[in-house]
Amino acid sequence: MPDKDQRRHVRTNFSCRIKIQHDSIGELYVKTRDISDGGVFVVLEPEHIPPIGTHLIGQVQGLMEDAPILEMEVVRVEPAGVGLRFVQED
Repeated sequence: MPDKDQRRHVRTNFSCRIKIQHDSIGELYVKTRDISDGGVFVVLEPEHIPPIGTHLIGQVQGLMEDAPILEMEVVRVEPAGVGLRFVQED
């Protein structure tokens, strides 16, 4: 049976606060579940889960004075939240 997990980056359990923003959900402060070089999983209530393909903005809170603001894309949806891929700027 083929492996469905197509991740390119190793995930690390990591919990921190992150602010995410999108017109459809407004501005939310949520927690991360894990992170990798390619993205992050954030825990969301079902009513706040945007569809796959949605681009939003995120910023880690409380770890550094001026954390970068990153564009991210929803690439995976689970009942507990969403997997977000960091969008690389060209």
